[in-house]
Amino acid sequence: MSAIPLEPAANPRKTMGVRKLGPVDITALRAAVLAIPEDVWDAENAGKPNRFEVLDETRHIVFRFVDSPRDWRGSHDRAAWPQWRGLLEPVLAQAVRGYGYARGVFPRVMFARMPPGGVIHPHIDANPAAKWPHKIHVPVSTNPGVVSFFGGGEHYFPPGEAVEVNNLGPHWVRNGGDTDRIHLIFEYYDADQPEPGWLEPFLLAGAAR
Repeated sequence: MSAIPLEPAANPRKTMGVRKLGPVDITALRAAVLAIPEDVWDAENAGKPNRFEVLDETRHIVFRFVDSPRDWRGSHDRAAWPQWRGLLEPVLAQAVRGYGYARGVFPRVMFARMPPGGVIHPHIDANPAAKWPHKIHVPVSTNPGVVSFFGGGEHYFPPGEAVEVNNLGPHWVRNGGDTDRIHLIFEYYDADQPEPGWLEPFLLAGAAR
């Protein structure tokens, strides 16, 4: 009799709604982001690894990404990371200071730029590598017309306020304003946290297919 496929379970440390992480200093980062030329946005977006229809017209600059959508433990730097590392690392560190992880890892780091009138359609982050890390947003540039739906409710996330969101429940975003919505979005997990019991059997089952 064949084994029943394992259903990957979420990290119990993840928020089931919205968790406010506090203010971070985005002064230098914001200035650099607003100075990015349009052709750089276009080129980086054209080569991005996160191509999903639900993202619609949202463009991305991806700095770090997972090696496999099945496993968050392997990740790599992309070409833009060395240039931006000095600006990004202080913001990342401030945003996650409340977790207290001695060996925290950032498997995915990116900018997401949504134009006025843009949408991210309702979805959940279904790939297994998204079930364990915290999903964190730091708004860099936004407007009051941006509505984000997470944890069963609508929210406005102001600039420079880090927030963890529930990426495993239905969520969507709508930019009803007249300026871009640019967020620093990243994932974060504790390398010292025991790995879930389903992980290795799940990966072995996938390799055997």
